[in-house]
Amino acid sequence: MKAIVCTKYGPPDVLQLKEVEKPVSKDNEVLIKVHAASANAYDWHMLRADPFLVRLMGGGLLKPKNKIPGVDIAGRVEAVGRNVRQFQPGDEVFGDLSACGNGGFAEYVSVPENAVALKPARMTFEEAAAVPMAAVTALQGLRDKGQIQPGQKVLINGASGGVGTFAVQIAKWFGAEVTGVCSTRNLDMARSIGADKVIDYTQEDFTQNGQRYDLILAVNGYHPISAYKRALRPKGIYVMAGGSTAQIFQALLLGPWMSKTGSKKMGALSAKPNQKDLVFIKELLEAGKVVPVIDRRYPLSEVAEAIRYLEEGHARGKVVITILPPTKPPSPRDFRA
Repeated sequence: MKAIVCTKYGPPDVLQLKEVEKPVSKDNEVLIKVHAASANAYDWHMLRADPFLVRLMGGGLLKPKNKIPGVDIAGRVEAVGRNVRQFQPGDEVFGDLSACGNGGFAEYVSVPENAVALKPARMTFEEAAAVPMAAVTALQGLRDKGQIQPGQKVLINGASGGVGTFAVQIAKWFGAEVTGVCSTRNLDMARSIGADKVIDYTQEDFTQNGQRYDLILAVNGYHPISAYKRALRPKGIYVMAGGSTAQIFQALLLGPWMSKTGSKKMGALSAKPNQKDLVFIKELLEAGKVVPVIDRRYPLSEVAEAIRYLEEGHARGKVVITILPPTKPPSPRDFRA
């Protein structure tokens, strides 16, 4: 089978399209013929080992532990291990493979059955592949870490990116008043997915305009943690779910101390893929409460270009890797640059 292989850390150029051995499912695994995958910030962080902490947290000290990258997939089950009870050959599934060795940028992957869930029936494989990591990260950041409540004022910094587009929609589903922060060209898109208010970060600094929020989910941006604290209401919560290396370390190191010295909670999200949350997201998708936003599609042979584009930081929604031909025309939610 064809797969993208990474044998050393570095820029996207180190990725190679190769012929590798097709996996065989173990007793508790499902073998999936991958129709589509998607790229995440996670992929380029792992690719570059940036921050260095990636190497110490199981990524591999000197070289990548997992040779085939890619965590978000959607495809059809081809075979099941003898202990598998949830799926059978022919089932259409989607999932996040980050907890079981990655491997999504390939024609086939074999994973534990609890890493995937049944794909929403009316969605294409490309749309479904755009969902798992980003949507579950948004859900856990808002619901679990952010303790979101109906009627709260919630700000999403990075509202036009992969996690941000899901966060806006999920926060609206929870009944919050949502402010999305993004660039000028993405303001209309943020409104179209449900943002009640939008702030153009090239024209206005939301940490300086006097507005205060009950919950801030920071998916992108470069404000110091002290600026986020200033923009919170008393007892407000700041959740760092992505951003610059400086933001990551500030949230991890300063967040706990700042949370103890006042009424505001400051911290970082460590999202964990799980089947229960993926099924929850699936139900929101099937009810039409959440819709994936897809910016661009790339074939498997151009994964390096896809990650390079994503790394530039200007993608609107998700970047999808099409491994088999699309199952139907692109969704009207496609937003191309």
